[in-house]
Amino acid sequence: MRVGLGYDLHKLVPERDLVIGGVTLPYHLGEEAHSDGDVLIHAIIDSLFGALALGDIGTHFPPSDNKWKNISSMILLEECYKKVVATGYKIGNIDCTIILERPKIKPYVLEIRENISKALNIPLSKLSIKGKTKEGVDATGENRAIEAHVISLLL
Repeated sequence: MRVGLGYDLHKLVPERDLVIGGVTLPYHLGEEAHSDGDVLIHAIIDSLFGALALGDIGTHFPPSDNKWKNISSMILLEECYKKVVATGYKIGNIDCTIILERPKIKPYVLEIRENISKALNIPLSKLSIKGKTKEGVDATGENRAIEAHVISLLL
């Protein structure tokens, strides 16, 4: 049994899509990043690599490599999952918290869960996604950034 903790944060900027869990939310700001900036997927990847002691997302998909420029983070998640499978581990469960002031993610949570469960070949019952705010505190609370925290259990 192995546990991994993932975290990611991205600045919110105009003229970028807001992508969370492979879903593009209608909003006037999006994540600043080398890839599509999907903060949730990046945190999931870090939690899975962390559980396996394989480093972080930047080790495997470095922003210095143009191969990953504007790539869908769902593709990165699928590549990460191949590494999990290759080690012989299975995903026990994943618990995620997305932190942002706006927009509210509740209407999109099921679609986000479905995308991730399909990419990781796990049932929805093994994937929790929650949305939180920072009550106006710090850059995330001022709607200048988005964060995600993820913990994964591998069996």
